[in-house]
Amino acid sequence: MYTPATLRPDNIDVCAASARRTRRPRSLLLAAPAAALLLAAAAPAHALVIGVTEGVSYQVTESQIAPRFEPIAEALSKALKQPVTIKVLISYNGAREALKEQQVDMAFIHPAHVALEAIKSGRYQALAWTGGFTAYKVSLLCKEPQPISDWKSIVGKGLVMPDPDSITSVITRAMLREQGVQAASLKLTNTRYQDAVPFYVKNGFAAYGATASSGVIKAWKDSGGNVCAESRAVPIKQWVASRKLDAATTAAAREALLGLAQSDAGKRALATSTYTGFVAPSAEVEAALLTWLGI
Repeated sequence: MYTPATLRPDNIDVCAASARRTRRPRSLLLAAPAAALLLAAAAPAHALVIGVTEGVSYQVTESQIAPRFEPIAEALSKALKQPVTIKVLISYNGAREALKEQQVDMAFIHPAHVALEAIKSGRYQALAWTGGFTAYKVSLLCKEPQPISDWKSIVGKGLVMPDPDSITSVITRAMLREQGVQAASLKLTNTRYQDAVPFYVKNGFAAYGATASSGVIKAWKDSGGNVCAESRAVPIKQWVASRKLDAATTAAAREALLGLAQSDAGKRALATSTYTGFVAPSAEVEAALLTWLGI
C-alpha cells in the first residue's frame, strides 16, 4: 500500500519510467500472431506411413522389400505434399496388429484376406488394386488325366498347400467349401514355399498340390503334369487407406496411384516395384470375396 511519503513526484516518475520499460509496444503485440502463423507454416508436415507386406509363401526378405517401394513413396509424397515413410510388415500377424492399431496411414498388402479383414473391421477402405494381380487363381496340380468331376472322390486323399495363412491356402479352402468338401476331410500337408508344392505330388506324398504361381504351374505342365481344378479369380495385392485420413488426402492418394502408369516418372517408380500399375477397386467384387473367403 502506498503511503503519502511514497507518492512523492520523484517516485511517481520512477514508477512511470519502469512501466514504460516493461510494457510491450503495440506493434509487437500485433506482430506476434503473424509470427506464430509463419512458424507453423515452416514446421514440417506430419509424415504419412505406408505399411508393406509381400506374402509368406515366396522367398522375399525384409531388406528387399523397402527399396522396391521407395520410389512409389516419393511419388505419393509429392502428390500429397507431405513426407511419406515406409514400414515393412514382414509377417501377416505383424500386419494385422499394425492395421488393428492403425499404425499405418496406407498399406500395400499381399495377401488379400489380410486387406479384406482390415476393410471389414471398418478401420480401412480399399484404395487401389495392383494391375496384373486382379485375377489370382489357385490350381490343383495332379497326375490324374482328367479334371475333378466328383469332389467327394477326393475326400481322404493327400493335399499339399503353402503356409496355412497364405492367400493360396485361404483360396483353396474356399474352393473346397464351394464344392461341399471340408479341408479337414483330406490329408493335409503344408510347405512354406509354393515352389516346393510339385515335389510332393511328383513323389506321391500328396495326390493334389495347391499353387497359384504361374511359373510353378507352367513348369509342372511342361514336365507332363496336369491341373485338376482351378479356383475363382481374386485380386490379391491391394492398397488400403485408413479411415482416419481425410477424404481429400485419400482421394489424392488414389489419384496418384492410379496415375503412376500414365507418366514417365511414374513408370520409373513402378519399374522399381516390378509392378506395371494400379487400378480402381470394385466394391461389388470386394463384397462377394468377403463372403466366399469366409472373412
